[in-house]
Amino acid sequence: MPLTSGRLRVDRVMGKANWLLCGLVLATIAAAGAGAKAFADEEPSAPVTSPEAHAVAQAVTAAELARWGRERGDAGALIMAARLLAEVPVRQGEGAAPILTPGRLLDEAAALSPGNETLLAAIDRLREPLTRGVRSSSFGAGPVFTVKQLRARENWTFEVDARDGEVLRVAAIGDGDTNIDLAIRNTQGAVICRDGFGDHYPVCTVSPRPGGKMQVNVQNRGDVWTSIQVLSN
Repeated sequence: MPLTSGRLRVDRVMGKANWLLCGLVLATIAAAGAGAKAFADEEPSAPVTSPEAHAVAQAVTAAELARWGRERGDAGALIMAARLLAEVPVRQGEGAAPILTPGRLLDEAAALSPGNETLLAAIDRLREPLTRGVRSSSFGAGPVFTVKQLRARENWTFEVDARDGEVLRVAAIGDGDTNIDLAIRNTQGAVICRDGFGDHYPVCTVSPRPGGKMQVNVQNRGDVWTSIQVLSN
């Protein structure tokens, strides 16, 4: 009997120990799970690219295609550039009318096609739908544009408000006379994006976190004045 009682006491003690061990394991798993969830919740989400930011990229693509067409005397490339650009709605900012428009690109295409009645007729048929404005677009309200004239070697600096968690995209499209450089600085003055590849349509894409004021610097690298059209979402 004493032996049986002792065995029972051992079993009870071991049972309590096992329950305690199981409890500690479950508590550890629960804590690890909670910690993992908390860590996952704290991980920053991927920045959102707004429809307007996509629109800036398409406008730059149109500018690149137009340059390619001018260099090769290819009217078809200029027509396609006009079609790309016509899909992008824009909102008027400061300055004059935009320097890069579907109508002007079609004019250039026509100038490259003297005597080609078939192509000239096709250009004329495109004019009205391409130049009357965007009626329905997947690019939202469209980027804001500002037109500025810069003297030779002149710098122009302005501020934009970047939204938290959203990609900021800025492009500076020149009239083709000179090369344009573009840089974006954060509130501490550090350069977070620079495009100085020696062309006239630099573009910068940044993902500021958090949002806030950003300083944009545009520089005319040439020896003559030039017009630039700045687009930003």
